Amino acid sequence: MMTEHFPWLTAIVLLPLVASLLIPVLPDPDGKRVRWYALGVAIADLILMCYVFWQHYDAGIATFQLAEKYAWVPQLGINWAVSVDGLSVPLVLLAGLVTTLSIFAAWQVDRKPRLFYFLMLVLYSAQIGVFVAQDILLLFIMWEIELVPVYLLVSIWGGPKRRYAATKFLLYTALASIFILVAGLALGFYGGNPTFDMAALALKNYPLALELPIYAGLLIAFGVKLAIFPMHTWLPDAHGEASAPVSMVLAGVLLKMGGYGLIRLNLEMLPHAHIYFAPVLATVGVVNIIYGALASFAQSNMKRRLAYSSVSHMGFVLLGIASFTDVGISGALLQMLSHGLIAAVLFFLAGVTYDRTHTLSMEEMGGIAQVMPKVFALFTIGAMASLALPGMSGFVSEISVFVGVTTSDIYSSTFRTVTVFLAAVGLMLTPVYLLSMLRQVFYGSGVAPACVVTSTQLRTDYQDSQEAVCFGTDCVLPGEARFGDARPREVFIAVSFLVLIIGIGLYPKLATQMYDVKTVAVNAQIRESYVQIAQSNPRIYASGFLAPRIDKPELATVPTGVLK
Repeated sequence: MMTEHFPWLTAIVLLPLVASLLIPVLPDPDGKRVRWYALGVAIADLILMCYVFWQHYDAGIATFQLAEKYAWVPQLGINWAVSVDGLSVPLVLLAGLVTTLSIFAAWQVDRKPRLFYFLMLVLYSAQIGVFVAQDILLLFIMWEIELVPVYLLVSIWGGPKRRYAATKFLLYTALASIFILVAGLALGFYGGNPTFDMAALALKNYPLALELPIYAGLLIAFGVKLAIFPMHTWLPDAHGEASAPVSMVLAGVLLKMGGYGLIRLNLEMLPHAHIYFAPVLATVGVVNIIYGALASFAQSNMKRRLAYSSVSHMGFVLLGIASFTDVGISGALLQMLSHGLIAAVLFFLAGVTYDRTHTLSMEEMGGIAQVMPKVFALFTIGAMASLALPGMSGFVSEISVFVGVTTSDIYSSTFRTVTVFLAAVGLMLTPVYLLSMLRQVFYGSGVAPACVVTSTQLRTDYQDSQEAVCFGTDCVLPGEARFGDARPREVFIAVSFLVLIIGIGLYPKLATQMYDVKTVAVNAQIRESYVQIAQSNPRIYASGFLAPRIDKPELATVPTGVLK
């Protein structure tokens, strides 16, 4: 059939990019037609990817599917090579959903709307390109293209310190991404047969002396994007200054590019080096969880508090990647999906609150649940999901990581106990800073200045000025608020996220069935590499409270050989 040979992935990647080129010439006298055009393109691409993956993707196959390869720059050996597997498909769908809803959330953008929606569509293409790239240099190019729209979106439509935040984001991520280029060239030219195809690179036999420095470089590149401590400081600044739609994409998709890169390149291509770095990842993951939670307490800016919450939650991704178990790696990928949905809805609702109050300082808020009960209800559900309430996707993903680390037979019981205990401490801090945020914003914390309502403001049904609401910097009676509750468009966007969050929480297979076969295959490769290394270096984890443990049947299945 013709549909089987159609370049579906190329169409998915290029549709938003090609469509964005028409925005400058689009007739738009009132400035409203361009937003309908951008939303229509985003929805069309989302529908296209859903159709393609439903009809042409087989979740029971661990290898790459829908592969397309065209010579792009033959002189440099760069090909337009795209394909998907269990790691790509869920993240492509996540990027499509979050970006589409973020474009819908930007409905009221009236400053340079053509440029704004042009950049959003270019960003849409670049994100998808990263997740489907099968050529490591193509991945690097898409990675770099993504930086430009984000920089401009933050620096033009951001807050008072937008240029500082945008420049910091660009410097951190652009400098760190150089390691992807260097790693790609080193892996591609090793062995005398230059190739940048990821499937071919994964089959090469690299010496450990080469794997270790490349792994370290990629860990820096992807660690910056994933906001690993101490390379995370760009994230709170970017979130604090970015507009709500841009924050939705930053937290919902861009952070996940770092986790995807770690699994795709570090684990799949450099499994032997991962054995040496896994305890480091687990340790840094615990640091992220606790540090991010503690740092959230110090934030009076609502979006910065949510940003540090993201830093904390990304620690679970690192723990799952380092667990050496099927359920742990599956939990890491589920955490990326879950956090993408939860963070996107929380940052969106933070933007809705800002539109009404004109402030992000929680000290200037309080009691606004009386004025915005719908926003309060939606925000509460999102916060419950973020603190891993049972029945929500956050609970399933984090408990999977905990089970993965606890049942790992690679680490000693001491290491597992300490790791799980410290991660649990960070998990217990999460409801504290989230619920305190809800209290300050919607109930009132007592920190904000007392409202002074003049006698002319009082009506017969409000006899006590204590019923006044601190609404941003204004103090009004609930019935006299200048702004209404969430509009139907805003309710639709939030509910779209929350339905998926609850659906995955109640039936995790909605998400896990897309990638379980792939994560099992990745973990099998990692465990085989561990056995090979432990045969030549049986005390690799014997220092401190780490100790190797290899089952005898597993040893017997792996032939003794020279360590690559």
